[in-house]
Amino acid sequence: MPKSASARHTTLFSLLALAGILLFAANLRGPFTAAGAVLEVIQASLHIGAGQAGLLLTLPVLAFCVISPFAAPLARLYGLERVLFGALLIMIAGIAIRSTGSVWMLYTGTIILGGGIALGNTLVPSLLKRDYPNSFARLTGVYAITMGLGAAAASTIIVPLTLAFDWQVSLGSFILLPVISALVWWPRLKNNAAPEEAAEESVAAAPMWRSPVAWQVTLFFGCTSFNYYAFTAWLPSILVSQGYSQVEAGNMHGLLQLCTAVPGLLLPLLIAKAKDQRAIAAGLALSGFSGVVGLYLLPAYAVVWVMIFGIGMGGAFIMALMFIGLRTRHSRQTARLSGMTQSFGYMISACGPVTVGLAHDLTGAWLVPFILCGTLCLIVATLGLGAGRARYVDEG
Repeated sequence: MPKSASARHTTLFSLLALAGILLFAANLRGPFTAAGAVLEVIQASLHIGAGQAGLLLTLPVLAFCVISPFAAPLARLYGLERVLFGALLIMIAGIAIRSTGSVWMLYTGTIILGGGIALGNTLVPSLLKRDYPNSFARLTGVYAITMGLGAAAASTIIVPLTLAFDWQVSLGSFILLPVISALVWWPRLKNNAAPEEAAEESVAAAPMWRSPVAWQVTLFFGCTSFNYYAFTAWLPSILVSQGYSQVEAGNMHGLLQLCTAVPGLLLPLLIAKAKDQRAIAAGLALSGFSGVVGLYLLPAYAVVWVMIFGIGMGGAFIMALMFIGLRTRHSRQTARLSGMTQSFGYMISACGPVTVGLAHDLTGAWLVPFILCGTLCLIVATLGLGAGRARYVDEG
């Protein structure tokens, strides 16, 4: 029996809504991580030091810390759809400003871009929890895969664009992503009401920071992100010190990024069959530990250890995003936990590349950074045993 016009319209709207979420995910990592591939070009063009150029990767993470706590209150005032649409407009403004060519506009635009990404990072899990409560884990996996693939694609195209034109054009080209996303997102603004609003009003909104479960999720996210960003930042230098060429190190860096997205395909299936996520979270962290130890002791098999680490820490990062929805009862609670997790979590992760670099500079070797990253993997495994329990943040 053919579908009615109303049913076809509903199906089309649902598909556009899901496409809008996935397009949104593609904006949340690539536009700022890709800048790392052309830092030397920017340095030479603007006559700035390595530390100043490194701010292009640090400033967005710091913006995540500052902006994330405000996301949930803004969503309560204006609705998820409107705030997320505003986040896309903020990203568009940030990308345009940072591409003008001056040092201060570069920094200013980067901070603005980071603010828009922070709103998206915090509120997209809440939107998934509200609109797809029965498919949250599966869609979070797809969302994480899209975010990772978007970052990989961004890193792939930025160097050729810079060589063909200049760094302003290559950084400015990323404006297409949020523009297209905003156009796809526009129809959602007509449906900005939160369906759970009446039910959520009856739920006591205890401060999230009083919940042990919330802190377990936050620290799991923060320590995982610390390891992920530190390892991502310094892996090429580590590999070169072990005898690999710059090209080989670059290829394995790309392999790492690809492997971090792979667990998004499998985690929803594992979660559906498990009574809780303790074994999964701890197992992923121990996989990361194996990668760290293996890379230090047997660097000749670096490609294997990089893959193991990428799957382990990438999976733990995706698991951390899933915990935000799995440990909450409704979308408003999800937004509050997401704000806490990503604010404190990214504050921890922002220290990763700097701490590892400082440890290497002080010791002149990579042993201490390896010990630090390996120890953090074990800490993440321990935190996973707590965050992975089948409990909600309001249960203690």
